[in-house]
Amino acid sequence: MKFRDTPVKTSRARRVLLATLASVAVFGAAAPAMAQDYPNKVIKLIVPYPPGGATDVIGRVMAQKLSVALNQQVIVDNRAGAAGSIGAAVVAAAPPDGYTLLMGAMTSHAISAVLYKKQVNFDMNKSFAPVAIVGTVPLVFVVNPSIKATTLAEFIALAKSKPGMLSFASAGNGSPQHLAGEMFQRMAGVHMLHVPYKGSGPAMTDLIGGQVDSMIETAPAAQAHVKAGKLRAIAAASAQRVPTLPDVPTATEAGLKGFEVSSMFGIAAPAGTPASIVSKLNLALKSILSMQDVKDSLLAQGVIASYTTPEDAAVALQNESAKWTKVILEGNIKPE
Repeated sequence: MKFRDTPVKTSRARRVLLATLASVAVFGAAAPAMAQDYPNKVIKLIVPYPPGGATDVIGRVMAQKLSVALNQQVIVDNRAGAAGSIGAAVVAAAPPDGYTLLMGAMTSHAISAVLYKKQVNFDMNKSFAPVAIVGTVPLVFVVNPSIKATTLAEFIALAKSKPGMLSFASAGNGSPQHLAGEMFQRMAGVHMLHVPYKGSGPAMTDLIGGQVDSMIETAPAAQAHVKAGKLRAIAAASAQRVPTLPDVPTATEAGLKGFEVSSMFGIAAPAGTPASIVSKLNLALKSILSMQDVKDSLLAQGVIASYTTPEDAAVALQNESAKWTKVILEGNIKPE
């Protein structure tokens, strides 16, 4: 015996369909409503490093000012480990509601995402909704004063005359300092010996002592030694001259066009965060980063305050990932 759909069954199916459509409509309307009400509770700004470092210092300045601008408490939550990857992964996996944000060292994250691809649980270009780039830390090319080169051109000529004989130190394999050195070698057409250390501190100590010849280091870590005459700065690896080292030419000015390496810091939300929430955070940061006391606080740590739109921040992150992916692959650089 065959049965046809009864009016009862058809009616029930219609009710299910209408209920489904209604729930979709409610959900669609909920996102703007949630954004209008944002923020209505404490916001966590995840700093994926221990207290005291550059990322933490920037994060605490941003958290303090955002608390005032948003009229809601923003707290710093340090989640250190795995070169910043643990904290970044926490944000990538958080609900996209604007209440968990990343205060990231974007250059380091971009490098780790490529170099430690199997261990990293996020994708720099897919796991986050960039809010803004808030600051950069320029790197400078420094040499031991015993090196017979007072300019970048002279150093390149010296390195070419002694293939593999000159050395460059770094804060560790896969660090921005290491990859900057690898990038320099390819762009300058020289071959040097890489000497990795466990951090910038011991690397700078040996550079000053003459155990290694050169290093591309952050301006904050190097400038005191340069001003004391313990190191010689021959170029700034940045688009503009470093404000605290105004007499040091950029690499482009010194003849190595396009050699630009800065550590980039920014704030990001989990992917899928409503655009209206991202926009609200971005506008608050735009105002904050125009404040002179904020600029001064960051500059005291060697950080140059900057501001970008979310769109420009996304492009900057894509470019950063592409740049370091190329350096790592071409240099056949492997994780430690």
